[in-house]
Amino acid sequence: MAVSDSRLERLDKMREEALVAGGQSAIDRQHAKGKMTARERLVELLDDSSFRELAAFNISQEDQSENPPLGDGVVIGYGKIDGRTVYVYAQDFTVQGGSLGSMHAAKICQVMDLAAKTGSPIIGMIDSGGARIQEGVKSLGGYAEIFKRNTRYSGVVPQISLIMGPCAGGASYSPAVTDLIIMVQKQSFMFLTGPQVIKTVTGEEIDSESLGGADVHLTISGNAQLVAPDEKSAIELARRALSYFPSNYMEPSPAYENDDDPYRKAEQLNSLVPLNPGEPYSMREAIEEIVDRGSFLELQKGFAPNAIVGLARLAGKSVGIISQEPAALAGCMDIDSADKISRTVRLCDAFNLPVVTFIDSPGFLPGVNQEHGGVIRHGAKVLFAYAESSVPKVSVVTRKAYGGAYVVLSSKYIGTDITYAWPSAEIAVMGAEGAANILYRKQITQAEDQDAERARLEEEYREKHLNPYAAARAGFIDEVIEPAETRQKLIEALKALQNKVDNVLPKKHGNMPV
Repeated sequence: MAVSDSRLERLDKMREEALVAGGQSAIDRQHAKGKMTARERLVELLDDSSFRELAAFNISQEDQSENPPLGDGVVIGYGKIDGRTVYVYAQDFTVQGGSLGSMHAAKICQVMDLAAKTGSPIIGMIDSGGARIQEGVKSLGGYAEIFKRNTRYSGVVPQISLIMGPCAGGASYSPAVTDLIIMVQKQSFMFLTGPQVIKTVTGEEIDSESLGGADVHLTISGNAQLVAPDEKSAIELARRALSYFPSNYMEPSPAYENDDDPYRKAEQLNSLVPLNPGEPYSMREAIEEIVDRGSFLELQKGFAPNAIVGLARLAGKSVGIISQEPAALAGCMDIDSADKISRTVRLCDAFNLPVVTFIDSPGFLPGVNQEHGGVIRHGAKVLFAYAESSVPKVSVVTRKAYGGAYVVLSSKYIGTDITYAWPSAEIAVMGAEGAANILYRKQITQAEDQDAERARLEEEYREKHLNPYAAARAGFIDEVIEPAETRQKLIEALKALQNKVDNVLPKKHGNMPV
C-alpha cells in the first residue's frame, strides 16, 4: 500500500492554485464576457498537449497580502505549432486585470530571451489594464525591458501580437514593434490615451471602440495587420500567419507540399486588363489566380486600399506580395500606401521571403495635403526598402508604370532581379496626355483643330513609348509575357534565384527616412 507523500500533495495543491490564480469567480466573469482565460487561449493556439508552462509559481514581490496569486497575472511557456517550437505568453485578466508589474514583466522577458536564444518565434497574447500603479516606476521599467527586447529581437525571430482585450497607454508600444498585430472585433482595443483623458484635455467625446478598436486599427491607423470576429478565429489567423515564416532569420522560407500545378495557366488573365487605360480592374483577382490556390493572406486590408500587400505561396514556397490596386485611387501611390508597402518589404526581407511585385500605378497622388504631409519622405521609404532588401525580387508590370512611383517600387535598377511585363504594360515618365501637352504644346496650340491634333500626338506618343517593347529594348524589362503564363514564369524565376547572394557594403545600419 502506497504511503502518501506530503511533498507531492503540496505540489499538487500548488499546481491547482496556479490553474485558478485569479479565483473561480474571476474566471467566471471572464467567461461571462465571452472571453477565454489565458490558459484556454494557449491551449487553442498550440498543438494538442504541447504546452509546457514555465514560472507558474512566481508571485509579485510587491504584493504584501497573505496569499498573492501564483503566476502574477501572466502565463508563459513553450509549445508547438504545426510541429514547430514556439515560445508564448498570455496575460491573465483574472489577476489584477492582467496589469503589469515587475515580476509579470520579468516572466515575459524570460520567455522572449529563450525564443531568441533558440531561434524560435514568440507569440504574445495581450489582455491587460496596463501598468500596475501600486508598483510605481518598477512597472514602467518592466515595460521598458519588454520594449527593448521587442526591438533587439526584431528581425531575429518572428514576433506576433494577439490583442485579446485592452492594450492601453505605453503598453501599446510593444505590439507596435512586433511583426504582426492581430485584433478581435468588438473586444480588443489599443490607444495611448483613453477616452477620459482625451475628453479632459481636448473636450472630444469618444468611446474605446471608436477610438482604438480593431476596425479602426485595420482601416484608419494601419496598426493592425489582421482582424478576426472572435478569439478562436484570431488564434487560427496567428497559426496560419506563422506558417509563412521561418522560425528565425537564418532559415529559408518554409515550403509545403502543394498539388496546384506550377504550370497551370490562368487564361482569364489575358482579358483582365481593359483596353481603355482609364478603366479599373481588380488586381486582387490576378493575385488569387497566380499564387497557389487559397494561399493568399492579405495584410492591412482596408488601410490604403490603393495598395495590396500580403503573404502567399508559389509552388508551396512562401513569398511576399506587393501590388497596386487600380480599382482604388487608380492605383496611385500616397503616404499611407507607401508606409504599407515599405513595411511589408522589410518584413519579407527580414525573414527571407522573396518579394513579388505587381505594378499598375500612374504615379504619386497629387495634392497639397500629400506634399505637406511628407509624401516625398514616405515615398522614399519604399525606395529604401526595395533597394536595401537582399531577398529575390521579381516584378510584373501589368499596365501603368509611370514616373517616380515606378522607379521606387519595382524598377530593374533599384534592385529587382527579374522584371516581366504584360503586353498591356505602359512604362514611361508619364501618361500620353500629360506628355503630349508638355512635348507638343506649341504644335497643338498652332493647329487648326487642337483637339484632333492633341489626340493624334497622344496616340503617336503611346505607340512610340507607352508599350512594353520600348522598355524591353532599353533593358528595363527582361521579358514580355502572356498574362496567363505569369504563374509559371514567377515560379521558374524564384527557383532560379533561390541561392541569390547580395553583397552589401559593411556598415552599422542605414538611415531610413521615417
